[in-house]
Amino acid sequence: MNNFVFRNPTKLIFGKGTIARLAEEIPAGCKLMVTFGGGSVKKNGVYDQVTAALKGRDYIEFWGIEPNPKIETLRKAVEQCRRWGVDYLLAVGGGSVLDGTKLIAAAVKYNGDAWDLVRNNALIGEILPFGDVMTLPATASEMNRNAVISSIETKEKFGMKVDYPRFSILDPQTTFSLPKYQRAAGMADTFIHVMEQYMTVAGESPLMDRWSEGILQTLVEIAPSVLENENDYDSMANYMLCATTGLNGFIAMGVTEDWSTHQIGHELTAINGLTHGHTLAIVFPGLLKVLRDQKMAKILQYGERVWGIHDGTPEERAARTIDATENFFRSLGLQTRLHEVGIGEDIILEIERRFNERGVAFGEGRNVNGTIARRILEAVK
Repeated sequence: MNNFVFRNPTKLIFGKGTIARLAEEIPAGCKLMVTFGGGSVKKNGVYDQVTAALKGRDYIEFWGIEPNPKIETLRKAVEQCRRWGVDYLLAVGGGSVLDGTKLIAAAVKYNGDAWDLVRNNALIGEILPFGDVMTLPATASEMNRNAVISSIETKEKFGMKVDYPRFSILDPQTTFSLPKYQRAAGMADTFIHVMEQYMTVAGESPLMDRWSEGILQTLVEIAPSVLENENDYDSMANYMLCATTGLNGFIAMGVTEDWSTHQIGHELTAINGLTHGHTLAIVFPGLLKVLRDQKMAKILQYGERVWGIHDGTPEERAARTIDATENFFRSLGLQTRLHEVGIGEDIILEIERRFNERGVAFGEGRNVNGTIARRILEAVK
């Protein structure tokens, strides 16, 4: 097991009716900005619950943070915060709203363009405190430091680290109105979050392995109910908690991580606009095919423990495991080949060019460069 330092200060408030506790978590007397997405919270009753909990508080609202939040939109929120003297932020919505809010929190006190913070984490200084009401499970942004921000102008998308939410309220009932596609993409995102921390080096931590495998097994088990019975509270509660624990640091303690699937997926979203979780469902089986020998021990362990694949040669078992993974994504209703979503050779070559231009190499072996990224994408054309 590798050395590690673990810290997660977020207060998680989970369960039915917990939005009513909102006012208890935000300091009295602060000047608050509440950030939202496109308006779904007004349709599912969350907005009414939030405004009821904040009755009598001094706050302003900012609407329009997109899926894959755009720096062009977030700059407007930063300027509004400065004009109103905002000193506390509350994100209400999915992971994109919270990711955008994290950047706002970092940019308000920064004397420069917010995009600088995205491209260079070392610039981040004083950060406004923030909390959230989460309505879409997927990113685990509610219990980690991560944010992913896009630019319309440059067609780029980058991850960054800001700070943890002071608190996160998760009421599974807020997920009941989510479209089926969003639930499917969110489950794929959660699944690959776990895989990026698990599908690396064998034998580092039996405890982290079992914890990761438990999340993966739970996702496979509850997927049919999450997709077809959206009002099943227990299924949605388990889904929501899988998403949170999949990327809040718990399963990363002492183990080597990968994240090359996400880096390739970010480029697909930035260039093509495909939903983030869907990009991962396409890329990951290709990564397993191209890096099969490097990851063989972990693929065989995963196949045995998650999919019950025991018989055959190692090569046969690995092939069946990769097929089972792709079939799981297809069972969610997601396409798993680039041609099915209109992505061709031109985008593959552009991603190769971007990786090579930046001189990056991802993965546990630091070998997923532009050439390997192209091979991964060609494996799932």
